[in-house]
Amino acid sequence: MKIKGFGGVFWRSKDIVALKNWYKETLGMGMEEWNGTIIKPDEDNITIFSLFKEDNDYYPVDQSVMLNFQVEDFEGWMEHFKKLEIPLLKGPEKSEYGTFIWISDPDGRWIEIWEK
Repeated sequence: MKIKGFGGVFWRSKDIVALKNWYKETLGMGMEEWNGTIIKPDEDNITIFSLFKEDNDYYPVDQSVMLNFQVEDFEGWMEHFKKLEIPLLKGPEKSEYGTFIWISDPDGRWIEIWEK
């Protein structure tokens, strides 16, 4: 037996239409009438499942989940966010794991953008 990958990420929003529009414009994730999208990872894409202590400050402690999107063309994404006036909450940070920046969606949820 093995885990093949995550089956989905689900959460509630006070304004689904605005959030859907934001994800489409900001991250290029168009959503269907059922308010979702299917992401099919590339061969070199990995998904990390990681647990954090309640008081860990890697992302806001009042946020129970943070999304991480692995991207290509990190500089292109930085320009895209700048053009859309999406402020960086943190970063860019470079480490042996790659390069990271953080933005937030209209609900205030931190999103980590990562390039290996």
